[in-house]
Amino acid sequence: MAASVLADASFLIALLSRRERDHDWAVAKARQLPPPWRTCEAVISETFHLLGELAAPALNGLLLRRALVTPFRFDDSVAEVLKLMEKYADVPMSLADACLVRMTETLADPMLITIDADFRIYRRHSRQTVPCVTPD
Repeated sequence: MAASVLADASFLIALLSRRERDHDWAVAKARQLPPPWRTCEAVISETFHLLGELAAPALNGLLLRRALVTPFRFDDSVAEVLKLMEKYADVPMSLADACLVRMTETLADPMLITIDADFRIYRRHSRQTVPCVTPD
C-alpha cells in the first residue's frame, strides 16, 4: 500500500454523492486505501463548490475527523505549480490538479485516487507518470 494516499475532488465527490456514477467504486477504494487522505486546499474548495450545500456536511465530517488532511502549502511550491499549469495549458490543468501533481513530487510513495483521466496525461518530475488509482 502507498505511504501517501492523495485524494482528488473527483474521488471525493463520487465518494460523498450516491448519485455519482462511480460512487460504488469510490466506496470500495476508500475501504482499500483508508484515511487519512492527503489533499490540497484547492481540491477542498473545488469539492465544496461541486457538491453544493446538501453534501457539505459529509465533507465537513471528513475534515473534522482528520480523514482528509491538507499538508500542502501552495506558498512553498508556487513556481512549480504555475509551471505545471503553463505546461498543460492545452488540457487545461486546474490549480487543484497542479497542486496534486506537485504533491506527488514531494511525498514518499504517493498514490492518487481519482476519476479524472487527465492525470494519465500529466507527468511528475517532467517524465514520470502520476501514480493513480482510477476506475477501469
